[in-house]
Amino acid sequence: MTHINKSFAELGVRDEICEALRERGIEHPFAIQELTLPMALAGDDLIGQARTGMGKTFAFGVPALHKITTDTERPLTGAPRVLIVVPTRELCIQVFDDLTGAAKNLTAPAEGGGTRPLSVVAIYGGRPYEPQIEALQAGADVVVGTPGRLLDLANQGHLQLGGLSVLVLDEADEMLDLGFLPDIERILRLTPDTRQSMLFSATMPDPIITLARTFMNQPTHIRAEAPHSAATHDTTEQFVYRAHALDKVEMVARILQAEGRGATMIFTRTKRTAQKVADELAERGFKVGAVHGDLGQIAREKALAAFRAGDVDVLVATDVAARGIDIDDISHVINYQIPDDEQAYVHRIGRTGRAGKTGIAVTLVDWDELPRWSMIDKALGLESPDPAETYSSSPHLYTEMNIPAEAKGSIGEPKRSPVKRTDRAPRVEREKAPRERTRRRTRGGQASEAGSDTAAATPPAAEAGAGDAAGTGSAPRRRRRRPRKAPAAAAAEG
Repeated sequence: MTHINKSFAELGVRDEICEALRERGIEHPFAIQELTLPMALAGDDLIGQARTGMGKTFAFGVPALHKITTDTERPLTGAPRVLIVVPTRELCIQVFDDLTGAAKNLTAPAEGGGTRPLSVVAIYGGRPYEPQIEALQAGADVVVGTPGRLLDLANQGHLQLGGLSVLVLDEADEMLDLGFLPDIERILRLTPDTRQSMLFSATMPDPIITLARTFMNQPTHIRAEAPHSAATHDTTEQFVYRAHALDKVEMVARILQAEGRGATMIFTRTKRTAQKVADELAERGFKVGAVHGDLGQIAREKALAAFRAGDVDVLVATDVAARGIDIDDISHVINYQIPDDEQAYVHRIGRTGRAGKTGIAVTLVDWDELPRWSMIDKALGLESPDPAETYSSSPHLYTEMNIPAEAKGSIGEPKRSPVKRTDRAPRVEREKAPRERTRRRTRGGQASEAGSDTAAATPPAAEAGAGDAAGTGSAPRRRRRRPRKAPAAAAAEG
């Protein structure tokens, strides 16, 4: 279904919002926005279904901002009037940024008379509670948050949800996948029955439909595209290669040199693999960042900020960490490891070919991944159950990916990864420490004639005991059981 190219202003949106969107180069709504805005502005409950990257944020954000700033009967008091629940911290930040930009010119009737600017606040885990509590106490008209932190602050009495006018559940299917459904139900019980409710999701599994029937009032279900579009991604060209695990990084390094390649996302199934791939690509000279569960929230935000700013143009991520990353200009998606199921595949490749642009999705299937790939291929009707065996030197890889013939496995001078590999540092320190102690003891001449080499294999406490024994002229029983070749080793060391 296509829209008829109306502008936001023609749909009845406030001039201040239209102007803020126009400054960001947004004047005409996407299909999901045009189809939902009339009903949302009228106050109806609705379910919006469209794949990732089709503009769902403004589909619910614009009518929510419009509603609370034009309601003269309910002036703003500083208590939340709009609550938007999202599955991940990254999506929380993305939605917060979008709504802050859209609301920058808005003022609304304030309690006690007059008007004041609109306040948008982000509430999510991985950051200290105190600044978020202070923001709520200072007044928060629109709250965007993740389920766990929202529920924590509500239970502590810092987040009051009794005065909501609008409730939004964004990416509801992902919240289901992440196990947030019980938290969502608890949050819903804290909200008034009179609120307007909107639910947005790329897919509609049965538990989401049941949830919608429970907390929504006769919602209208709007699908912004044909049912098959979410799976086929008509704007994304898909390539699938059978690749050997030891050659995958070489293949990726060459794909990253393809002509016309822009910002690229690489997906892995595990955190360890994500960091390993990021490190190896950085050593080959690529500007790369990583986002995965072993990184702290601040490190993840820095990596995403660098990716959005173009300081790095390759982002390696796991599925969970990548949920909510909403960037329109990604030219390539590479599945370094295939996902668990077809829905995850759809979400991954949906990162490219967005906002009317085209994209390329490349999937590397190892031999032991073929059974799972066959299931994904069959479920989505991709008709590629047996991918062509491909290596980093295969001519058809260069041709199909538009890679220059002179491309090699690295570019320029190798660089260190921008993300520190903290998992190795402790082990290196533990390995060095005993050797340093051994050198000091040997050079000091405190090891006995029979066992200067055995001190290196003795814990500190045992070493102290050995020294005491040497001073008294008696050898401890433990030393007498040492291998008899120790004197030879001591002689060699001398």
